Amino acid sequence: MTHKGRIFSAVALTTLTLGLTACNDGEDAASAQDSPSASAPASSDPGSKSPSADPSDDAAAPAGGDVAAPGTKFKIGDRAVLPFKYGTAKKGTVAVTVTAIEKGAEADMAPFGDKAKGMTPYYIRMKVENVGGTDLSYASLRLRGKLEGGGPTGVILVGDLPGKCDSETAPRDFTTKGASYETCSLSATKTDPIAVASFEEGDAYSDSPVLWTN
Repeated sequence: MTHKGRIFSAVALTTLTLGLTACNDGEDAASAQDSPSASAPASSDPGSKSPSADPSDDAAAPAGGDVAAPGTKFKIGDRAVLPFKYGTAKKGTVAVTVTAIEKGAEADMAPFGDKAKGMTPYYIRMKVENVGGTDLSYASLRLRGKLEGGGPTGVILVGDLPGKCDSETAPRDFTTKGASYETCSLSATKTDPIAVASFEEGDAYSDSPVLWTN
């Protein structure tokens, strides 16, 4: 199940619908100004209509290891157990293993149009496992790319590049302990390379994210 997103460019925070947000500080987006827009095909998948993920720290206790504390740093390939909440009804515990941070080509960003010129995409590939055994079907989880040392990229991407970095929602049977799927989060930068994947969902992790580095 693949999401199509929007592009927001923030020098003046103009908006294009397709899947990318560029912000001066990489973190806070002010309200978008009126601008030309171009639509991307909407997914017909039921998962794509679910509310966006909003994990919290009061999720069910994990059955597959201790929950990673905010600010914990991992290596690529390490498994991190995290609290997870999706919308208002689905809550549990997942394990995330970042398997790679791959550099793409600037040409890969062509579907995003002129506002993506000069941006290099990076593909954060991961495995997501249901640790708590709760019903998390059709939920989605996203990681953000960071520069080496954890600094912001100045660009926030929402969406995917089909065939290169597909942002998958959890399958229908992601309801039992041990169920897993693979997905990809898209990031980009105009400056230094992206070398860090960051989990920032939930109040505690927003202030002090869990990081994966090489």
